[in-house]
Amino acid sequence: MAGHGEARGYAFGLSLVHDSRFVAVVNDIVIEEGSARYQDVSDRFVRGEQVTDESLSQIWRNATHPGLGLDRPWEAFFHAVRDVNSALPPERQLRVLLGDPPIEWENVRTPEGYDKWLEQRDTFPADLIQREVLAKGRRALLTYGQMHFQRKNLVANYESEGPAATIVSRLEGRTGTKVFAIWTSTDLAKLQPDVARWPVPSIAIVRGTVLGAADFTFYYPSEAMGRIPIRDGKPDFSHPIPRDQWRRLRAEDQFDAVLYPGPEPSAEVTPSVERCADKADINEHLRRMAVAGPPALADELKEFCAAAAPK
Repeated sequence: MAGHGEARGYAFGLSLVHDSRFVAVVNDIVIEEGSARYQDVSDRFVRGEQVTDESLSQIWRNATHPGLGLDRPWEAFFHAVRDVNSALPPERQLRVLLGDPPIEWENVRTPEGYDKWLEQRDTFPADLIQREVLAKGRRALLTYGQMHFQRKNLVANYESEGPAATIVSRLEGRTGTKVFAIWTSTDLAKLQPDVARWPVPSIAIVRGTVLGAADFTFYYPSEAMGRIPIRDGKPDFSHPIPRDQWRRLRAEDQFDAVLYPGPEPSAEVTPSVERCADKADINEHLRRMAVAGPPALADELKEFCAAAAPK
């Protein structure tokens, strides 16, 4: 669904929330762009209780990845869930679970202090889902960047233990529950030409198909990324795995279905330019970016606000 600034993803998510068939089978929506520190705020808002806009925005503005947060799409999402819930009995209302670790930015001052939170970005949501969804006999839709849905971690040469664990590998390994993972791709017609005639959007199961037989790197090219071994329970960045030792993996062993949104890339959503006028807010985000790195993050924010400044 939504993620990483793609306008089409947020729009697709809203369409699901408003679809009566979705509400009939799903209990929870687990989002990446929401700090678990504010779970009570999320619960109260979608139940219809009084919550200020400022309180609600802390959910996505204070996640582990520093940035301004995307106010407009997430405001629309939470209001959509609230509106849908207002017509449902309490036992059928949707819950929005915040899957990002509850980072305490006011206490994060060093890269080392930041890394301890960053390292939880797959294990924390997996454990949250195990506790709040599976243990309660509920069903959830996960809305995350796609690499969290790998069964085997490409960057670790398809290992998926310890620091290479993904949300899917941890859930399936610990609970035996099968996660139905969907990958989004605009390039499917390169493998199967008749995809160009599919309705937009379309979802197709890949096992036993041309789409599933393709190597996973078709869906996620990784030459520039390299691959890192896991040694003594930690990634060893000093000794990348040689190219001739890279393993292969069929797409159908990595995910279950593909979502085809059409051949064109999505438009990007930008932060709210009005926030650039709040100097204290911008300075705090620049501080977070300096801790998290790389420097390009801060440069992008400065350029964005410079372009938004009155001429």
